Amino acid sequence: MHNNLDLILTLTASLAAALALGYLTHRLGLSPIVGYLLAGVAVGPNTPGFVANRELAEQLAEVGVILLMFGVGLHFHLKELLAVRRIALPGAIVQSLIATILGAAVAWVVGWGWAAGVVYGLAISVASTVVLMRVLGDNNDLHTPAGHIAVGWLVVEDLFTVVVLVVLPAIFGDAEARAGGLPLALVLAALKIGALIALTFFLGGRIIPWLLGRVAATRSRELFTLTVLVVALGIAVGSAKLFGVSMALGAFLAGMVVGRSDFSLRAATEAMPMRDAFAVLFFVSVGMLFDPRYLLEAPGLVAATLAIIVLGKPLAALGIALALGYPRRVGLAIAVALGQIGEFSFILAALGKALGILPDAATAALVAAAIVSISLNPLLYRLVDPLEAWLTRRPAFRRRASPRTVDAPVRPVERERSSRHRAVVVGFGPVGQTLARLLRDNEIEPVVIEMNLETVQRLREQGMSVVYGDASHAEMLKAAGVERSGTFILSASGIRGGEEIIRQARELNPKIRVLARTAYLRERGSLCAAGADEVISGEGEVALAMAESVLRELGATAEQIDRERERVRAEQVTGLPSRPSTPASESPPVGVSVPEP
Repeated sequence: MHNNLDLILTLTASLAAALALGYLTHRLGLSPIVGYLLAGVAVGPNTPGFVANRELAEQLAEVGVILLMFGVGLHFHLKELLAVRRIALPGAIVQSLIATILGAAVAWVVGWGWAAGVVYGLAISVASTVVLMRVLGDNNDLHTPAGHIAVGWLVVEDLFTVVVLVVLPAIFGDAEARAGGLPLALVLAALKIGALIALTFFLGGRIIPWLLGRVAATRSRELFTLTVLVVALGIAVGSAKLFGVSMALGAFLAGMVVGRSDFSLRAATEAMPMRDAFAVLFFVSVGMLFDPRYLLEAPGLVAATLAIIVLGKPLAALGIALALGYPRRVGLAIAVALGQIGEFSFILAALGKALGILPDAATAALVAAAIVSISLNPLLYRLVDPLEAWLTRRPAFRRRASPRTVDAPVRPVERERSSRHRAVVVGFGPVGQTLARLLRDNEIEPVVIEMNLETVQRLREQGMSVVYGDASHAEMLKAAGVERSGTFILSASGIRGGEEIIRQARELNPKIRVLARTAYLRERGSLCAAGADEVISGEGEVALAMAESVLRELGATAEQIDRERERVRAEQVTGLPSRPSTPASESPPVGVSVPEP
C-alpha cells in the first residue's frame, strides 16, 4: 500500500509541478522544457518541501524515452537515414571525436586521469534525443532537410554510443572480461547490433504488420492501442535483455517497422498521445538530480563542460556541414540542435561510475551542464534565423550566404520567353509536383526552388529547371529568374519565413503575381500584407468543397453555387460576413421549391 501511494504521489506531484511551471515558462516566452526541469528541481531532494521518489520517476521517464523513440521511428524511414548518410555518418563520428578529446582534456586538467577523461568526453559528445525532437518539433523543423539530417546524425551518435556501452566493460571490467581484448568486444557489439536490426526488419517486418492487421480486424480501439504499446515496449526490452543494446534503439527500430506498414498513421494518432506525458517525466527526473549548490562548489568544471557542449560541439558540426557544401541555415540549425546532452550521457556516466572510472564529481558536473544546456537549447535555436540573416548582411560572409545551386537556372532560350510564360515554384511536394506538371502542360515553364538535394538531382535528370537552395535568400530568387517571371508560387504551406520570401520577390519584381498556399485561414492576413495577390487556404478550400457538395445534393443551380463560392471567398479575404450578391427574390434559397404559376 505504501509503495502504491508513493508511486501515485510521485506521479501526481511531478506532473502537477511540470504543468504549473511549464505553463509559466511558456507564458514568459520560454520553452516549456525549462519549466519541466525546474519542476524536477522543485520536487527533488535538494530543495525544501515535498520530495518525490527519484527512482520511480526515472523508471517512468524510461517509458517516455521508449515511446518517444518509437514515435521517431514511425516517421523516420530507412531511406531518409540513407539520404543523409553523406553528412550524418562522418559528421557524427568527427563531432563525437572532437567533443571526446575536449572533454578528456578538461578531465585531465582537474586530475581525473585519462580513463575517466575518455568516458567523460564520450558522455559529453552525445546529444539528447528527447530534447532534439522537442526543439525541432516546436520550431516546425522536424520534417525539413535540417531536421532529417539532425535526426540521422543523432541516430549515428546513438549507434556509436551503443558500441561504447558494450566495449567499456571489456576494457575496464574484470580480468576475464578484458581477456578477449578490444577487437573481440567490437566484433561482439557489431554482431549484436546487426542481429537486432536483421531480426527487427526481416522477421518483425513480417510478423508485426500481420499482428496489427489481425488486431485491427477486431475493430477494437483498445486492443489496437494495446498491441502498439506491446510492440514498442516488447522490442525495446528484448533489445536490452537479449542483445545488450539500449531500449531506446530497440524502440526506434520497432517504430521504423510499424512506419513501413499501413498502420503507421493510426499507431501515431491512437497509441502515441500518452508519450508526451511520459516524456515530461524524463525532464522532471533530470531536474531531480540537480543540486544548485554544486554550481558554487565547482563553477570552473561546469563552465568548461558547458562551453564544450554549447560552443565546441556546435562549431564542429557547423564546420562539417559547411565543408560538405550544405546551406548555412541548415548547418546552423543542426549545430544548435545538437548543442545539449541528455539521457545517453547519464547512461554512460552511470556505467563509468559502476566500473569505478568516473568520480562523483563527474556525474554532478554532467547533470549541471545538462540542466543548463537543455534550458538554453530552445532559446538558442530561436536565434538561428536572425543569426543567419545577420551573417548574410556581412560582406565577409556574403559569398557564402547562398547555398550552392545545382543548375544553371537561366538558359539563353529561357531569356527569350515572355515573362507571362515563366513561373517560379518554391517547394516540390505533392502540390508543387502537380503545379509543375499543369504549368508545363500549358506551355508555362516552371523553375523550381528546392532544398532536397536528391529531388533536385532527379528533376535535373528529367530536364526541368531547378535551383538548389533556400528561397529565403534573395540570391536564390535571382538565380531562379524572379525578375523575368510572371508568377511566383509558394506551394508549401509550412515554409518558414513565407512573408519575407514574398517581400523579397516583390522587391525583385514589383509586377510579379504572387500566389501563396497556407494551411490555416488565420495566416492569410500576414501573407497578403507581405504582398501576396492571392492566398489559397487549405481550411477554406475544404469548407468550400464540402459546402458545394451539400448544395449540389439539395438541388442548387450552378449559378447559386458560384454565388455562394464568391461570397465565402470574399468573407475569407475581409474576415467579415457578407450578404448574398443576389436578392433572395431573384434566386430562391437552396432546397425551397418554387410553386408553378
